[in-house]
Amino acid sequence: MNVSPSVTASGIIVPPPLVMPSRGERVVIGIGEYAVTTSPHAEIVTHALGSCVAVCVWDPVSHVAGMLHFLLPESKLNAERAARQPGTFADTGIPLLFQAAYKAGAIKARLRVHLLGGAAITGGPNGLDVGKRNALIAKKMLWQNGVLVKGESLGGTDTRTVSLSASTGRVQVTRGREVVEEL
Repeated sequence: MNVSPSVTASGIIVPPPLVMPSRGERVVIGIGEYAVTTSPHAEIVTHALGSCVAVCVWDPVSHVAGMLHFLLPESKLNAERAARQPGTFADTGIPLLFQAAYKAGAIKARLRVHLLGGAAITGGPNGLDVGKRNALIAKKMLWQNGVLVKGESLGGTDTRTVSLSASTGRVQVTRGREVVEEL
C-alpha cells in the first residue's frame, strides 16, 4: 500500500487519494481524505460534517496546516476500505495526518489541534452513537500521544462546514451560511 504524500508546486502535501483543485489554494476534502499544506495562502475546507470528525492541526511557526475528515472510529470495521482509504478511520487516518504534518515541518510541541463534528445525526444501529464514538477515539488517541486539544466543537445534532486558514490557524465553523464559531 502506497500512502506516501506528494508535494505540489505551491507546497501543498497531498496524500492519496485526494485530488487537488485546478485553481486557487482552497483545498476541499471529503470523507476519508486529508490534506496538509505549507502554503500560507491556503485554506482547507470540509463540508457536511455530521457524525464524522475533522481533526485540524496548525503550527504557528512553520504555518503548516492540515485537516482530516474521518468517518468511523476503527479500521477493523472494514479492513479492505482501510487499506484503500486509511483516512476513513480515526485509528489509521490520525497518524497519517500527523506524519504528513511533521514531514512538512510541523513540530509536535507547537501544534494547535482542534476537533470538530461528532454530531448525533442518527442513533445508528442498536442506538450506536457513531458521532460520540468518533469524538472519543480522537481525544483518546491524541491524549495517548501527548497531543493537547486547543479547541473543539463536538456533539449536537447539526452538520458543520469547517475551514482552516494556513496563515492564521483560524478554524471557522459554519452551519448553512452562518458562521457560528471561530476557534
